[in-house]
Amino acid sequence: MNVIVIDGQGGRMGCHVIEGIRAQKLDVSVTAVGTNALATAAMLKAGADRGATGENPVVVACREADVIIGPIGILAADALLGEVTEKMAVAVGRSRAIKLLLPVNQCRNIVVGTQQLTMAQLAQEAVAQVRLLCEKG
Repeated sequence: MNVIVIDGQGGRMGCHVIEGIRAQKLDVSVTAVGTNALATAAMLKAGADRGATGENPVVVACREADVIIGPIGILAADALLGEVTEKMAVAVGRSRAIKLLLPVNQCRNIVVGTQQLTMAQLAQEAVAQVRLLCEKG
């Protein structure tokens, strides 16, 4: 299974998700795609198999993904303090991958009906979903 983790800013959310996937020893390939080099480097350090940075890597990775994990802002142009471009948001939205979107209620995107969880708790929920997807085959 090809899992793409997309994150920006410092990559903290992506790190939590990748560390959780590695701790579960799931049989997946993890590609970290950062909207900036700092986020990519952090996710690689957290255990991603490979990493890339910027708009075009997001577009290319979304074509090959089975699962895309990231903050809900990856679906909205100008989210993550402007790091998500229109082309990135469209690529994520059009991807046939399963999208595990973490409801990070920032950058003017508020998801109603969700609990206020820490980044680590949100990442744990995403990892649990990846584990379920792996079990389904």
